[in-house]
Formats: sequence, structure tokens, C-alpha cells
Amino acid sequence: MWPLLIAKAKQGGLDVIQTYVFWNLHEPQPGQYDFSGRYDLVRFIKEIQAQGLYACLRIGPFIESEWTYGGFPFWLHDVPGIVFRTNNEPFKFYMQNFTTKIVNLMKSEGLYASQGGPIILSQIENEYQNIEAAFGEEGPVYVRWAAEMAVNLEAGVPWIMCKQTDAPDPVINTCNGMRCGETFGGPNTPNKPSIWTENWTSFYQVYGDEPYIRSAEDIAFHVALFIAKKGSYINYYMYHGGTNFGRTASAYVITGYYDQAPLDEYGLLRQPKWGHLKEMHAAIKNCSTTLLQGVQTNFSLGELQQAYVFEEKTGGCSAFLVNNDAKNNVTVEFRNMTFELLPKSISVLSDCQNVIFITAKVNTEYNERSSMQRIMLGEADSWDEFRDVIPEFSDTTLQANALLEHMNMTKDKSDYLWYSLSFEPNSSCTQPMLHIESKGHVVHAFVNNKYAGTEHGRHNDKGFTMDTPVVLSDGMNNISILSVMVGLPDSGAFLESRFAGLTNVEIQCSETELLDLTNYTWGYQEASHVLMVGLFGEKLQIYEEQNVGNVEWTNIDLSTKQPLTWYKTLFDAPIGDEPVALNMSKMGKGEAWVNGHSIGRYWVSFLTSKGSPSQTMYNVPRLFLKTSGNLLVLLEELGGDPLHVSLNTISVRNVDQQDINYYDLAR
Repeated sequence: MWPLLIAKAKQGGLDVIQTYVFWNLHEPQPGQYDFSGRYDLVRFIKEIQAQGLYACLRIGPFIESEWTYGGFPFWLHDVPGIVFRTNNEPFKFYMQNFTTKIVNLMKSEGLYASQGGPIILSQIENEYQNIEAAFGEEGPVYVRWAAEMAVNLEAGVPWIMCKQTDAPDPVINTCNGMRCGETFGGPNTPNKPSIWTENWTSFYQVYGDEPYIRSAEDIAFHVALFIAKKGSYINYYMYHGGTNFGRTASAYVITGYYDQAPLDEYGLLRQPKWGHLKEMHAAIKNCSTTLLQGVQTNFSLGELQQAYVFEEKTGGCSAFLVNNDAKNNVTVEFRNMTFELLPKSISVLSDCQNVIFITAKVNTEYNERSSMQRIMLGEADSWDEFRDVIPEFSDTTLQANALLEHMNMTKDKSDYLWYSLSFEPNSSCTQPMLHIESKGHVVHAFVNNKYAGTEHGRHNDKGFTMDTPVVLSDGMNNISILSVMVGLPDSGAFLESRFAGLTNVEIQCSETELLDLTNYTWGYQEASHVLMVGLFGEKLQIYEEQNVGNVEWTNIDLSTKQPLTWYKTLFDAPIGDEPVALNMSKMGKGEAWVNGHSIGRYWVSFLTSKGSPSQTMYNVPRLFLKTSGNLLVLLEELGGDPLHVSLNTISVRNVDQQDINYYDLAR
């Protein structure tokens, strides 16, 4: 899919493709590297070059980016004595190893601009100043070390640090945000250019939240303002967001990433963003010689109006007339001419006389995305199910008198960790209430193999509690609690010491009697390179075509919906070449696989404040599909109904601006 996406970006007037480098994908184990298939970074850069574009390589290797663990491989967590992103020798050793590996790989292929390749910029670290103070005196030491380490690799192109006002020479400090023309303090030395690393075209979306809509006019205004203030490079974050396949999204982040970008999740043009920005790029390039060679001056045209003028000695002249009044048209005098400025707008004058672009005036037709049901998977006879195993304490391989930390147990091999114990209540426990406190994301509770309830947190919560009545039997009772992570954390200081999972478990027997189970003997399954944590179906990889027969599937029975049920069916690919999506609107929470490819987590049951799911359509690239006989496997944690799953195709159509409902468009 890369060639078409890159071509659409070029057609939109872009010059550079900027990408992160994902440490966890490329070095899954220390010293073991993977640049195959979808991870072929060299091929990606060469495709950019083949289309005549440049590249910016944001090596990091910490990237944040709403990517699980900020891009760090989880094995880094277990390095003795390690503290991430500070003046810590174990961390610096592995960070330098990986950065050197990437730079040398690019050098070996001749991909840096100094070698005639397309890479013109490279980034070390990422938004470090957000956490620098947490490390005291060691923070600035680390910044200087990272800069020196990168420069000494002699890539032959400038290095940047975004959101790092103290970036040491010659590393360039850059801006991130939506309004860098207003917020950026500028380069920290006069010999550095003014660079905007991330101009947010929208904002990432988390489960339970509505999409953030940023207008084409607002994006264009702030791009033009940054250029007017001598900005030389602006990158859109994101121009194409794409899809967080598998378990790559960080905590609570939905599968569709920056779907409101100029190229949406499916790579379709989102209008008017794509077209309006294309017009602006053409206008700025029309002025490029004057912008590069002219002398800039700026002066007031009114209380909220200003002119930025670039003039060459040879007579070339370009101007940006800014109106910061968000409500009113304003008439200004400029060079003995009268110009009417629209509210909150910038008019670009290519020759200081003729307006060639107005940020607030959209000429591009609006479009609307729609989905059409092509294949309904509603025949019960075509579905089979497998109910996953609920472990008992006696099944566990590790016991501890404590509630162990979730991530340290799973090693990111699975979202799921079972906590199991066996206990005998007092005869006076007549109205038992199970109380659970967790710093994970979701818990599912089972008592004596019977489902007792579910609770979850939210993106901005540090934890949550669950209280549910349970039925206990005489004698020994088994409690099994499934802790679920929906992506690992991706930001903040001391990432390596974060705690997730259960923190407190109690049985409230009555108003006066409390049974604290927190420090009882709990049973676990241990993680290793072969998955032992997680669910039984995961361990057997029953979502893979060659493994689907490893369990005994039965005919689907939705009369007694059981949490933690796997469903499978076969389907034919929809005819045509339009993008394909699974409509999961009647499912609950889980993960989906098509022909062994995870298309990501789904969480349709997590509703926004307006009472609707954050996401119901899940991208299935046609390259994952065969003409017929495609295997769909769903892991449903709650009580979703697979008989209402359908294969839809996605398209866009032009609409009148007056008919646009922005919320519907976002969905």
C-alpha cells in the first residue's frame, strides 16, 4: 500500500515523508533484528525516493506516538539497573546500539542526502523536555549525551530534537503542536532553521471519546503564519494516520489512528482538508524564491491585523496579510491598495499585489465517507465457537502471596493475565460482595467458573474499582480474575517502573465483616518466549489457519452468551477494489483476525458521553484477503453478537457543505 499512499501525499503538494522508527518492531529481542515485510524500513525509504520525495527519519528511539510502550521493546524493562531516558548507563548502551544500527543501515544503502539519498533530517529522542525535570540534574546531562552520540554517528544530515528548547548545537530544536506560529519561541541559536515537526491535523482518539475535528481553515491559517514568521519546514502529524493493527496501540487508543487526517485511515482523501492544503502548498511554492532570498519585515495593519513582507533586492515581493479577528471581516490598506480580510484568515500575496490564496476560503468540494454492507455474516450455521478455559488455582504454575504486577508477568506477550485463588469463606458470609481495585484497564471476574462481572477504567484514570455481588458455596471456592491491558503506557517519566494490574481484592461479607484476599496465595501462569500467560486460545494461536483445528469448535450457541468466547467463520472478499472494513457494531470487546492477521483490538461496548461507540468499523486491507475462503476469528470478551458482523466497503462522495454534519463525518 505504500506506493499509493506516498503518491497521494505527493499529489497533495508534500515534499517530505516523515516517519518514526519502531524499536519494538525492529529489535524484538536484544541483538535480533527484523526488517522484513511490513518492517522493511529500507524499502519504505527507497519508495519515497523513487517518487521524488525526501524523508525525515525520526529514530528516537523513544517515539511515544500513542504506540505501545512508546516504541520501546519490553525486554528493555528487564535489563538490570535500567532507568529509561536519563543518564543511565544500561539504557544509553542499548539506545546507542539501536540508533547506530539504524544509521549504519541507512548509510549502507546510501540513503542519506549527503550520499545522494532522500533522508534530509533525522531525529534523536522525542519531546524529552516534557519529562526532563523529573530526572533532576541527570536530565540535561542525558540531552547532551544523546545529541553528541547522534552527531558522532556522522549521518551527514542535521539532527533535530522536537520540543527541546535546550537542544545542544548543532542539533536543532523544533516545535510540536497545533499553533507553532504562535507558540514556538524559535531556534535556540541564530544559525538554526525554524522547524515544526508535528502540526496536528486532528488528535488521536481513545475509547470512550468523541473524535477531535480540526478544520482545514484552521490548519491552513497556522501553516501560513509559521511560514510568514520564517518557518522553513512543517510536517503534518498525521497526514495519513493508518491503522494500529495487532496490539500496537498504546493504552486505550483506538485501532483507527488520526482518521481525521487529510488521508483517512483507509487512505481516502478527506475533503476539504486534502484539497485546501494542496492549494496552500502550491501558493507557498509560488512564492518560494522570494521567501528564501528576500528580507522579511512585519508591521501592524490594525488592532488585530499584521503584514509579513518578504522583499528581494531584485524586486520580488511576497506578503502574508493576517487577520486575527475571529468574528469580523476587516478592510486594511497595504501598499496603497485595499484588501478585505476574512475573519481569522491569512491572505497570501505572491507579488505583494494579487491574492493567490486565503486560508479561510475553501474552494475544494466537501466529501463524506460512507460504508456499504456487502457481505452479511448472519448465518448461524456458518459460525463455530470455542469457549476459552477459565483456570482454577490448581491449574496455575506459579504461586505468590501477593497480587503481582501485570506487565512484568505478561512481558507484553498478551493483554491478559489471570489471577486465581482458592479459599473457604466463613459460614457468616451470607451476602458476599466482591471488591476489586485495579491499575489495569479492564477486569473480568469469575467465581466457581461462573461469570460475576466486568469493570473498566478510562484513558485519564490511574485506576478503577469494581464491586459486584457473588454467590459462594460451602467449602472451597475458586475466584479467577482476568486483568486486561488495552495497550501499554506510552509516555511519562520512569516508564520502566509503572504498575498495572490488581492492587486489592476483598470479599465484603457484611457491614462489619471484611475478608481481605490481597495477600492470600494467588496463582499465575508464567510468561516465557512460548506464551503461557494469557488465554488458552492465544497459547494455541487458534486464529492462525494452520492452528484453527487445535481446539474443538462447536456450533454457535448465543442463547447463553459466555464471556471469553472465540468465534470463527469463512467469507469471500467483496468484489471490487474499494477499502474493506468489518462492521462490528453489535460486538463487545476483543480482538479480530483475518487469515491470521490481527486487524486490532475492538471495544464497541465502550460508549462515549453521547452514547455511541468510538469506533465500529475496523479496517481490513485487501492485501490481507484471498478471493474466497477467508478465515475470520473473533475473540469476544463480553457478550457480543457475531451474527451481526458484516463486511462493508468504504467510499467517499462529494456533498454540499451545508449538508455536512461534522460528527457524522467523523464517525
